[in-house]
Amino acid sequence: MTRRTLDEWLDYQQRVHALGVDLGLARVHEVWRRMGAPQIAPIVITVGGTNGKGSTVAFLEAMLTAAGRRVGCYTSPHLLRYNERVRVAGGEVADAVLIDAFERIETSRGEISLTYFEFGTLAALWIFAHSGLDAAILEVGLGGRLDAVNIIDADAAIVTTIDLDHQDWLGNDRDSIAREKAGIFRSGRPAIVGDVDAPVVLLQAAEQAGANLFCAGRDYRIAANALDWSWQAADLQLVLPNPLLAAPVQRANAAAAIATLYTLRERIDVSADAFASGVRNARVAARLQRFGKPGVAELVIDVAHNPQAARVLAQWLDEHRVDADAPRGRNLAVFGALADKDIAGIVAPLAPHIARWFVGGLDADTPRGLPAADLAVRMTNAVAHVDIETQPAIARALDAAARAARESDRILAFGSFFVAAAALEWARQNGFRAVDIG
Repeated sequence: MTRRTLDEWLDYQQRVHALGVDLGLARVHEVWRRMGAPQIAPIVITVGGTNGKGSTVAFLEAMLTAAGRRVGCYTSPHLLRYNERVRVAGGEVADAVLIDAFERIETSRGEISLTYFEFGTLAALWIFAHSGLDAAILEVGLGGRLDAVNIIDADAAIVTTIDLDHQDWLGNDRDSIAREKAGIFRSGRPAIVGDVDAPVVLLQAAEQAGANLFCAGRDYRIAANALDWSWQAADLQLVLPNPLLAAPVQRANAAAAIATLYTLRERIDVSADAFASGVRNARVAARLQRFGKPGVAELVIDVAHNPQAARVLAQWLDEHRVDADAPRGRNLAVFGALADKDIAGIVAPLAPHIARWFVGGLDADTPRGLPAADLAVRMTNAVAHVDIETQPAIARALDAAARAARESDRILAFGSFFVAAAALEWARQNGFRAVDIG
């Protein structure tokens, strides 16, 4: 019998379950039990939160790697290749490794139906369990309490930030969302809170779970200047290089990663040099990632897809202004969004920084995607006097922005992982090269 290819497996997984999102642990937990529920690593860290999860995973991975540890990372969603979701020792796992894991899951699940995300989570856990890891880092996909990742009792858990997103599943206010995020905390184990303005409900939920809270602004602090920054707890102070990752919040994400490893210091030693190396060398695609090409406007790609991320992006634009008095000065936005997003909350903080919008439809990419015309209506209902050109797809919107841009302008592509993926592919096809951003 011919084995399914990876693409065939992924297509099958998208069809085999009635719901794209089906929160709950009973089904996935039972399949994992049938698979033997092997230990995936001596130390497991779970990373949840509204924004900053992927960057925090990258900092943890870079710090542990610099400390000489063999690390596995599970993240989602991917940008260009499914294999991006599962990394072992710094490299994406091969198709054959994923296929072997999917075959094992399929044999074990029997009558139990699994979602696309649940297949992927179980595959990552199975691969990690057979990869001889020192540590595994698991990014929560949605929420926390009922996310498939939460079948694993992590040795430490991080909640990076709390803000409004995925309200259809998590609730319509920060307190409701905080309760769901707090579901990854475990009794007697470190619970790191990276949000200095975290809802009290999050802290109360951690305490009720019996977790050992370690909070930004209370148990550890950071201070920054133009050249470097410091991290300090009761018995440790570090002076660190600024992250290459550009967003203003990246120090906070790095600080949460350091705090997590600090709470685990009796089990896994990370030196000051390894912390510094991890901060300096962490990379993750499409987080204010800049691309250049001689003679044309620069391209910046970011996954900002909710109001909190948009506010951070607006702050970065304010700190990195183009020169409006020279024959330059315009930010041209390429924007696409999913139907369940708070379009007004995303557009409002960015509108003062954007000279012209090139809106691309995502309806051909995902059933949740907004057509360009619908997105434009929602934008104009939210913010008056925005200059919008609509295109059927993100690549077409990028083409239009590139035609309109002067060499000294900036094209900013953001709004969704689907936008970022399309922009990364467009940049490759049009000869752009990644440039470090500081």
